[in-house]
Amino acid sequence: MTHVPPPGALRPPEPDAAPASAHGLHRPATAAPAAQPLVRVTQPELMRRAMLERSRDRLLFAAAAFTLLFGAVAIKLAVATVISPAEPRRAAVLSRPPAPPAEAPVSRATVTDRNGEILAVSLPLTALYANPRQIDDPVAAADRLRTVLPRLDRERLIQRMSGDRQFAYIARALTPREMAQVNALGIPGLYFEEAERRFFPQGRTAAHIIGGVDVDGHGIAGVERFHDERLRANPSERLRLSLDIRVQLAMRDALQRAITDFNGIGGAGVVMDVQTGEVLAMVSLPDYDANDVGAATADQRFNRVTVGVYEPGSTFKLLTAAMALDYGTVQPWSGYDASRPIRVGRHTINDFRGKNRWLALPEIIAYSSNLASAHMAAAVGVQRHREFMQRMGMTSRLRIEIPETALPLVPGQRTWRELNTMTIGFGHGISVTPLHVATAGATLVNGGILRQPTILAQEPGTQRDGTRVISERTSDLIRRMMRLVVTEGSGRSAEVPGYFVGGKTGTAQKTGPRGGYLENKRIAAFIGAFPMHAPRYAVYVMVDEPKPNARSQGYATAGWVAAPAAGMVISRIAPILGMLPEPATPEITRALAMPMNGRGVPGIAPPAAAPARPAASRPATRPAAPTEREAGLAPR
Repeated sequence: MTHVPPPGALRPPEPDAAPASAHGLHRPATAAPAAQPLVRVTQPELMRRAMLERSRDRLLFAAAAFTLLFGAVAIKLAVATVISPAEPRRAAVLSRPPAPPAEAPVSRATVTDRNGEILAVSLPLTALYANPRQIDDPVAAADRLRTVLPRLDRERLIQRMSGDRQFAYIARALTPREMAQVNALGIPGLYFEEAERRFFPQGRTAAHIIGGVDVDGHGIAGVERFHDERLRANPSERLRLSLDIRVQLAMRDALQRAITDFNGIGGAGVVMDVQTGEVLAMVSLPDYDANDVGAATADQRFNRVTVGVYEPGSTFKLLTAAMALDYGTVQPWSGYDASRPIRVGRHTINDFRGKNRWLALPEIIAYSSNLASAHMAAAVGVQRHREFMQRMGMTSRLRIEIPETALPLVPGQRTWRELNTMTIGFGHGISVTPLHVATAGATLVNGGILRQPTILAQEPGTQRDGTRVISERTSDLIRRMMRLVVTEGSGRSAEVPGYFVGGKTGTAQKTGPRGGYLENKRIAAFIGAFPMHAPRYAVYVMVDEPKPNARSQGYATAGWVAAPAAGMVISRIAPILGMLPEPATPEITRALAMPMNGRGVPGIAPPAAAPARPAASRPATRPAAPTEREAGLAPR
């Protein structure tokens, strides 16, 4: 039991009382606190705590940095979107890629193909010239100069550095290093001149079209000559040609292969847009490097496409058929007798492996009958035949934008007789350029509009002026028969699945310089177009003087030589030009249908009694016993 002292027993000490001591009042004794156990902190724990302290400092620093960064971004966004919203537009302009550097100032414009590939360009350079009057020792100067320019001929260099002249070119194209080395020689009388050089990046490709320039930069051939004034007057404005360098290369490769396979001496090839007349490819082989025209032979410089004139052979039978259809002297279901040779004076006309019977018009074209074609031309008449040839442009130069063009060789108006009409009907007795044949082929399939070929690119949708020379009906029938030649006739090897190729082969003997035909020297050609239900491009291939090989079974005719090359060209260029193969739909089949007998053409039905010619004196049926003259000339 606890004892509580009475209230008076405990008094507070006096202010001046001494402090309590052991001899004075004592507090009640209390129990001593219990001893606490000792906690020992190990060294790893101390290290861990130190690392936590350091990490805490780093986290605080990183948090402060991110706070500043995001604060700056927020301020920038506020300035860009609210305070100064025009600043992003200026920044976008500054961030655009730099514009291409301007071309170096030159005195002649660049020439390109339709896709912008450079065909001819002038490059600035430095020329070296001498003032011989200021050169005391030409021999020593020449020897020193050749240490830097060893390609210079020593004797010619000495000659140019001697004499009383004040100006003589030493080298026309120095590199910057050569210029520095020549300058370091310190030879008195040598000077530099800023000049330019015409360069043709494509080399041999399109050399005949581009042409070239002389040492003073003036055009001397091809486009360079025809457009010389324009190229010099507007050096900053490029001249864009209709050529497609990809198509040009494809044509050159296929033509070169045909020439090599059949050991020909040359060839020509053309690809043309049938609606605009644009020339996408024009190849003449052999060719030359446009950068080294001085090393080219006369045969290499000769442009077979626009200057060479050749008898077109059976390719002209398409023109004869179109003429007869347009004049109404023949219909698809009518035809002519091809069973006997035609003799006019001392001349005899025969067929090559003929059918020896009466042939309908589609058969005449598919089997390439000379006899029936001669009858067909004769039925039109000499006067109308000549007029038709003139309308088709076969008696005049083509107006294409290069100066090297040839005039066709045709009989004069007074000497053009019935025999000429008959032979021209199957492509002999007249000589035209390959470009004439290609232009005619484009005209026959495009609906009958003759447009002059052009080497200049046309803007998409451009409608070039032209002249109607045959009706649309005639053009439609010719397309069907051209397709028949490839499916059933001599042009089978030109077929490319999915592209519905049509065309006509032509083989003609070459004429000699004094007239007359040369033995075993011929021209093998093919004129075609694709796709025939909606023609877009005409293709012409010609090989000059092909020889038979082991694969051709002893033949060197167009069906063996030119038609396969044309097929190769079409198979390569069609995808390049964005054309995909199509299936043979009923609509396409109907558009190209042409029976061999000419009957049953969709939309073109023969009447109950259809004479081949309106004249009542020439019935459509075969006479019971015709004379040889009647059998040769009367239509059947």
